[in-house]
Amino acid sequence: MDTVSSHSDSSTSGDLSELLKEATKEVHEQAENTEFMRNFQKGLVSLHEFKMVMSSLYFVYEALEAEIERNKDNPVFSPIYFPLELHRKDALEQDLEYFYGPQWRKKIPCPQSTKNYVTRLHHVGQKEPELLVAHAYTRYLGDLSGGQVLKKIAQKALQLPVTGEGLAFFTFDNVSSATKFKQLYRSRMNSIEMNVAAKNRILNEAKTAFLLNVKVMTQD
Repeated sequence: MDTVSSHSDSSTSGDLSELLKEATKEVHEQAENTEFMRNFQKGLVSLHEFKMVMSSLYFVYEALEAEIERNKDNPVFSPIYFPLELHRKDALEQDLEYFYGPQWRKKIPCPQSTKNYVTRLHHVGQKEPELLVAHAYTRYLGDLSGGQVLKKIAQKALQLPVTGEGLAFFTFDNVSSATKFKQLYRSRMNSIEMNVAAKNRILNEAKTAFLLNVKVMTQD
């Protein structure tokens, strides 16, 4: 009976990490199947496309990490505050300086799809901070999961230096084991106190986060 009830009302039982994985399965596949990601995985990414996406990610992480800092002591987020291990803004700054030169801030594009994502992140951080959990989960765990594979593909496809320039975004110097860290992250996320309504809103926001990512990847 318990098994049936957990499937029929996934919002009321089960760990948040498992519920998120289940709730976002479809949109996750959608994100992995954008033309950009399919081409990237085949090593068919151009330097121009790569630079465009890295530029968009800079604006996304700048907003996400500003809101994380704003809410780092808030109990609805603080258990998953891991700036040293996860934050990507500084790494993206290194990469963009490598690709665009010292004046990179004046040169990087910010398409409308990226602006929409940034606006949502600021809204969440300032008005509904518990939903930041969904955005952090979507971005950071995805980066940790695919980072090393994508780093090798980009290095080869774009003929980037073996010393790692241009690929800091994919490098997590303070995470010795991605698998173990993801387990820690999920257990911390599951420890956040929340009611059923908040849990449901986080599941819906995670779907929104994936769809915002899709639009960034397709530059809509």
